[in-house]
Amino acid sequence: MEVSIIASKERDLFINEQIRAKEVMVIGPNGEQLGVKPIKDALTLSSYAGFDLVLINQNGNPPVCKIMDYNKFKYENKKRQKENLKKQRESNLELKEYRLSVTIDVHDFNTRVNNSSKYLEKGHKVKVSIRFKGREMAHPELGKDVLLRFADALSEISVIEQKPTIDGRVMTMILMPKKEK
Repeated sequence: MEVSIIASKERDLFINEQIRAKEVMVIGPNGEQLGVKPIKDALTLSSYAGFDLVLINQNGNPPVCKIMDYNKFKYENKKRQKENLKKQRESNLELKEYRLSVTIDVHDFNTRVNNSSKYLEKGHKVKVSIRFKGREMAHPELGKDVLLRFADALSEISVIEQKPTIDGRVMTMILMPKKEK
């Protein structure tokens, strides 16, 4: 019967008795270098200080260990990763696109206005576009009217960043939230 050990992401650093090197370069809890010491002396120093001995760089010659509170280190790492993920999500949600049509119904129009108002209140931009189909291309002013009506419905919380412009069969307009004073 074979037992295999799978390293989890949380336990990728070796601590205390898990360190297998004979001699290690020791860094103190405040970042000061304590020099190259045998592993037993390094473990004694860390237990005397009330912390853990954590292997930071196992590829060094000799391997580098730091005396620190390992649980606090893990907690701060996890907190930093959550913060980075939150910032990444915020940067990904900067522009939301809503598609309308020239012949949009009142209820559909109001639904898109309500959804985009929630999005604008979060501080993000909204891109509104109309794709002209068939003979609608002969009357682009109808599409422009729909876009301006959409902007007017959201005029309390947004301003027009880019006025309606037509590119091929698509007319677009970008709204951004009003700056609060």
